[in-house]
Amino acid sequence: MRYEEETEEQRKYKELEMNLTKILNKGKAEEEAERLKKEEEAEKEFDKDEFIYQIQGQINVLEERERKAQEKSNVGIPEDIPDIDFPKELENMTLETLYIALLYGTPNAISKYYFEKDTCFFSSMIIMNLYKSVIFKEGEKSAPPHLKEEFNFSKAIPELYDIKYAMANAPLDQKYDFELIYRELKKLFILKKNYMKAPTRNMQEKILEIKSYDRYKDMTAEEVEAAIKQLNVTNRLSQAVLNKDIAKFWLDDKNQLREGIPTPFPIMTKVFKGFRKGEIMAYAMPSNAGKSRFAVNLAANIAFLHKKKVLIVSNEMTEDKMRLCLLTTIINNPEMQKFHKQVMRKNEGELLEFKFRADNPKEVLLDEQGFIKKLDKESHTDFIKRLSEQSSEFNQIMEVTNWVNEQIDNSVYFVHLTEYTNNDLHEVISNYMYKDGIEYVFYDTLKTDVNNIGNYEELKKTATLLSELTQKFNIFIGASLQLLENTTLPINLTINDLSVSKNVKEVFDTLSLFKQIHRRNYSEYEYSDSDRFIECHDLEDSDDPDLRYYVCVVDKNRAGAKPKLLFKLNLAYNEWIELGYVRMKEKYKSEEE
Repeated sequence: MRYEEETEEQRKYKELEMNLTKILNKGKAEEEAERLKKEEEAEKEFDKDEFIYQIQGQINVLEERERKAQEKSNVGIPEDIPDIDFPKELENMTLETLYIALLYGTPNAISKYYFEKDTCFFSSMIIMNLYKSVIFKEGEKSAPPHLKEEFNFSKAIPELYDIKYAMANAPLDQKYDFELIYRELKKLFILKKNYMKAPTRNMQEKILEIKSYDRYKDMTAEEVEAAIKQLNVTNRLSQAVLNKDIAKFWLDDKNQLREGIPTPFPIMTKVFKGFRKGEIMAYAMPSNAGKSRFAVNLAANIAFLHKKKVLIVSNEMTEDKMRLCLLTTIINNPEMQKFHKQVMRKNEGELLEFKFRADNPKEVLLDEQGFIKKLDKESHTDFIKRLSEQSSEFNQIMEVTNWVNEQIDNSVYFVHLTEYTNNDLHEVISNYMYKDGIEYVFYDTLKTDVNNIGNYEELKKTATLLSELTQKFNIFIGASLQLLENTTLPINLTINDLSVSKNVKEVFDTLSLFKQIHRRNYSEYEYSDSDRFIECHDLEDSDDPDLRYYVCVVDKNRAGAKPKLLFKLNLAYNEWIELGYVRMKEKYKSEEE
């Protein structure tokens, strides 16, 4: 009986326990339901766009404060931030804020969704600071080791603590696809990087156009990079629909095929169609025959008669020698005298040695040649002052120099190179083109770069580089070459007389070969105004050692004819005169052959 009572008690106890459990479970269920309801309501109340907007606003406020502080302390923009104003198409603060907020929500994602220093183009110093904080603090264990080597530590900014906490606890990962956000930002950074490196405004605009592609949103970062590489290729090409506006092209009297700047030589201008942009004109002479002086003569013609800026790049003449040669050319050139108004003749030696005639010779001490003599112990300054008082010829030269100094808008720029590579040559010409708007360049003398000295086959690479520059930037380049010192008659010059690789000829648009006629052979040649040689003239002999005759054999001309021309020159005055077409007289032709 007692056993049954205990059993009854146990039964009642168990029943009571079950009831209590039900009550407790019901309470827990209600609590859980209430919790889930609150979370659901909280999620409904969380506006992701509003959250990002507020975070972005706080970042902008701090950004403005930091920049003002740096300006006040004369501290520049941190090296982490590109010092360039990107166009609005490449700015997206919302995307940057989204990325950094997602990164704080899951800091270990830095192991996959990171940017190396050379591909990191945040526009905000604050966001860059937040990014570096993840690398060294919040996501330190997951960050790739090389990131810590590339970036420096983040700056401690107290106001960022609340922003970090808010981003770390916001349920953004439920609202956004981190991989998609990272991909879009990576694409944007690729565009920024290449926009900043683009060499021309046209190239920058082409890069901007990528963002407007119909399928841009579907493109991967790799496809964006491939598109930019394709731009680099097509940018070197001239693209057009050939049959479009063909009448306009034909009727235009200034199209480039017809309208090159005239050379100083009428027949050469007719044959080559002038100095045409987009072409490379090569000319070759033996050593010490006047290649540099010829380049100065052509450059001065373009600069001072046709008012264009010219660049001379030389590995031959130094700056001082070039200056003296240029001054000599300007003083004595009859066409330039029409501009500076000083009609006179003064050779280079007399200019260098300050040899000037006196207005009143009987009142001045003269040297053996009849020039004003510098007095013993007279300083150079005092001598110049006395020349200005006693010699109108000296004052004429000063008038010429004053006129030259005023020709700022059509200057002759000069660069002297010694040991250099093809890349150095490319950069020099490109920089002057971008900086000063140079459209006409002379390179004296065409040689292999420092890495290939003696390997003349490599010269074609240098020539090709120059040719590509002419086409890419629509500029003219004149380049001099060396001829062999051999027994080939001037009238018989060919490509085989070049001292360098013969296949370099393939690159040039025109190639002219110059060689002096020995004085003893003057009687063997004749020249004429016409290539039909209806009326011929003999070469005149002279006692002047500076007076010479050169045959110019046009070996290549993509514009047409390839005549043989005669030039009369006087290097002391840097005077080059085109006399006409040249040939050997009939009785000497058998010897020529």
